[in-house]
Amino acid sequence: MESLERPHLRRVIPPIVDRVAMISVHTSPFAQLGGRDTGGMNVYVRDLSRNLADRGVKVDIFTRRTDRQVPAIADVHEGVRLINIEAGPPEPVDKDALFCSLPDFASEMAYLSQREGTTYDVIHGHYWLSGWAGKLLQNYWDAPLVMMFHTLAHLKNEVASNGARETMLRLQVESRLMDIADTIITANPDEQAELIARLGPNANRISLVPPGIDLNLFQPGDSAAARRALDLPTGPLVLFVGRIDPVKGIDTLFEGFHHLLRSQNWGGQPPRLVFVGGLIRIDGTGSTMDADLQRLARRAEELGLADSVLFRGSQPRQLLPLYYNAVDVCAVPSRYESFGLVAVEAMACGTPIVASSVGGLRFSIEDGVSGLLVPHSEPTALSDALYRVLSDHGLRSRMQVGARQAAVRYSWQTITSAMLRVYERVVTREPAAEPLQDYASVS
Repeated sequence: MESLERPHLRRVIPPIVDRVAMISVHTSPFAQLGGRDTGGMNVYVRDLSRNLADRGVKVDIFTRRTDRQVPAIADVHEGVRLINIEAGPPEPVDKDALFCSLPDFASEMAYLSQREGTTYDVIHGHYWLSGWAGKLLQNYWDAPLVMMFHTLAHLKNEVASNGARETMLRLQVESRLMDIADTIITANPDEQAELIARLGPNANRISLVPPGIDLNLFQPGDSAAARRALDLPTGPLVLFVGRIDPVKGIDTLFEGFHHLLRSQNWGGQPPRLVFVGGLIRIDGTGSTMDADLQRLARRAEELGLADSVLFRGSQPRQLLPLYYNAVDVCAVPSRYESFGLVAVEAMACGTPIVASSVGGLRFSIEDGVSGLLVPHSEPTALSDALYRVLSDHGLRSRMQVGARQAAVRYSWQTITSAMLRVYERVVTREPAAEPLQDYASVS
C-alpha cells in the first residue's frame, strides 16, 4: 500500500542532525509580538524550529526567563521544547544589559543538558547575545556554532537617527563572532557581500539562506470580507506592521502620510493608515496604549493625523493575513532590514508593497512588479509611491499578482531544506571552496 506520508517528511537514512539547540537569549519566540524586542526574529526562530521538527529534527529553544510564572520547560510543538533559563533577574531587562548574564545562561544550559543526558549536534545562535552564549557553550559541548546575526550593528549605525546607535560592545562581539563561528547564515546578498569583504579568505563559512513564510497562512483573500471582520472603514487603506523602533522609519511614515493627505486632491474618501504594532492593554475601564504608542499618537496629532491613523496595537499572528488582505498597500519604510518579513508576508497575500530600497527588501521586492522601492528616510518619495499605488488601479492589480508570485519563493519547505544542508555540512565538517548560496532562488 502506498504511504500517505508527505514525501518531504520521510527519511530514507538516519538523519545526520538529530537535535539542535536554538538560542534566543533576549526575547522568547513565543512572546507577544509588537513589543520593543518582539518582531520578525521571534517569528523566524519559532517557525524554523517547527519546520525542522516536522522533518524529524528535535529542537530545544533556549531563552532567558523573564517571568517566574512560566514553566521552565514547555512542549510547544511536536519535537520542539521551549526552555526558560534562569540568568539574571526573572523580569524584563534591557537587552544591552544582558551581556553580563551570558556566562550564567550558558552554564545553566550546560547543566540542564548534563542532567538530562541530552546532546546537541548544532548550536544555532540568533542575534549577537545568543551567538556569544553559543560560543561560551562550546566550552561544555563539542558542537559547531551556526550564527545568524539578523541585524548587524555597523549597518544599523550607518542609518541611525536621533542618537539610536548600537553599542561598542555589540560591535566588538559581532566582529569576534564573525571570526569564530563555524558557519554564518546571511539573509540577503547585500549582507553576504558585506561579510565576504570582512572575512576574506575565510568567507567560505558564509551561507545565504533567507527566512521563510507560511504560504498556507498568508495567502490572498476577499478584501471586503477582511475589512468587515476587522471593523475597518471603506476607502483607501495603507498598512504598517512592525515594532516601534527608530530603524523601522515610523517618523518617515508619518511625515510621508501627512504629505500624501495634503498634496493630493482626494475627491472621495482620503486614505487612512492602519498601524499594527505596540501594545494596547484592555481592561474593564477601557484601553490604554503603552508609552511608545502614546508618543506616536501625540506625533500623529501634531501632524493633524489624529483621525487618519488607526492604532490597532499588536495583533495575533493568525489575524495578520486579514490585515494584509484588507488594505490596498503595505508600507515598509525601514532604514535597515536584513530580510523584511512583513513585506514578504504581505506579498504572499497579494498586497502591493511600498518599501525602502535597503537590505533584503531590495531583493525580495521587484520594483514595479511586486511593489515600489524608494530611498529610505525620504517622506516625499514615500508619499509619491503610495499615491501611485492608490491611484493607479491597473498598476495595483499587476503588483497584486507579482507580489504573490515573488513570495512563493520563500516557502518554508524550500527554506528548511536549505537550512538542513547547512547543518549537515557543518556537522560533517564538509569543506566549502567559496561562500555558498544554499537558497538558489534569491534574485
